Amino acid sequence: MNIPPLTQRFVLHFGEMGSRWGINRTVGQIYALLYVSAKPLNADEVAEALAFSRSNVSMGLKELQSWNLVKLIHQPNDRREYFQAPDDVWAIFRTLANERRKREIDPTLSMLRDALMEQPSVAEDIHAQERMKQMHGFIELMTNWLDEVQKMESSTLARLMQMGTKVQKFLEIKDRVRQAFGGKPAGQGAATDHTTQDDHGQL
Repeated sequence: MNIPPLTQRFVLHFGEMGSRWGINRTVGQIYALLYVSAKPLNADEVAEALAFSRSNVSMGLKELQSWNLVKLIHQPNDRREYFQAPDDVWAIFRTLANERRKREIDPTLSMLRDALMEQPSVAEDIHAQERMKQMHGFIELMTNWLDEVQKMESSTLARLMQMGTKVQKFLEIKDRVRQAFGGKPAGQGAATDHTTQDDHGQL
């Protein structure tokens, strides 16, 4: 199986980037090949295309399966196992976010919760705990947001991302409205509106 030039460039780049994302070069290249392939591939085809040993390919595929980044497929009248990357890039994003959370974020949140339950007795630890509290609040806010993202349909998530700075402008307007009316108890405005009108009955 020969890899055409454009595909080869993508596969090689993905392998180099893999180390920055916490996976090795071999796994990165395997995933890139499966992602752009027009059909599911078996381990022998992957090994031949990338010039990797069969054992390295098997280990790489197992790692990708543990991350839920590839699907195992069986072909009719074929005992070999075939692998395919999900078609929906938003599904890939959600899977990566969820898996990284389980491996990296959840253990940190657990440690921070335990630390915040302690009663420090020295000034240095009191200061450190306050900083930990800030970090815990930030991480928890982010994980709650990720939970909401996980529930969204791919089309909804795409529209949200496309909104860009429109979301910021909407929030700024919402904050200004809250500041203007937030101090006034519900119902009070309607009862006292006549005191703020001029002779022409206008605000």
